[in-house]
Amino acid sequence: MPPPRAGEPSPPEHPEDRPLTPAARRRNRAVAMIVLVTVWVLLWGTLSWANVLGGLVVGLVVLTVFPLPPVTFAGRLHPLPLLRFALRFLRDLVVASVQIAALALRFGHPPLGAIIAVPLRVRSDLNLTLTAEALSLVPGSLIVEVDRDAGILYVHVLGVRDRAEVERFRDGVLELEARLIAAIGSAEEQRLIREHTPPTLEGSSR
Repeated sequence: MPPPRAGEPSPPEHPEDRPLTPAARRRNRAVAMIVLVTVWVLLWGTLSWANVLGGLVVGLVVLTVFPLPPVTFAGRLHPLPLLRFALRFLRDLVVASVQIAALALRFGHPPLGAIIAVPLRVRSDLNLTLTAEALSLVPGSLIVEVDRDAGILYVHVLGVRDRAEVERFRDGVLELEARLIAAIGSAEEQRLIREHTPPTLEGSSR
């Protein structure tokens, strides 16, 4: 980015642009490890010591062999919104599983699908990653592409029949992002969620 001209205000500094301290690097690795272990346990579908230890081993290998770029966690944990996020996520898992089972039992009516572009309001790498992971873990939705610069998730969705359902799904993703930011976001990220309305994008159906 070019330096500001004389008399122009300096552009706001983003947390991702600041150099990480050793303590921040250790914290980010711990957060990454927790996320990887959680995803591993969810993929197996059973909470057990064996799965937790397996997730720790897999996470250690991933972080050692494939080191991730530094991702700054600028927020803080909010216990009550975090609990709400977890309970709503479990509810969405159950509801989506029932809906996918119903689609599978509708013989002679192949389910329609759509690839829907969802521009997020908070474009940090952490928010993109966690929102994408939460969507991919819910049956019936799968991330097919991420536009990191524009902060857009491209999601393949089953059971979408018209434009109204496309918009309903997009609104649901934005609500998921809002719950996630309420649980772990900073005050600035929560302000973005409240004040910014993302543009409406076309979704392609097939």
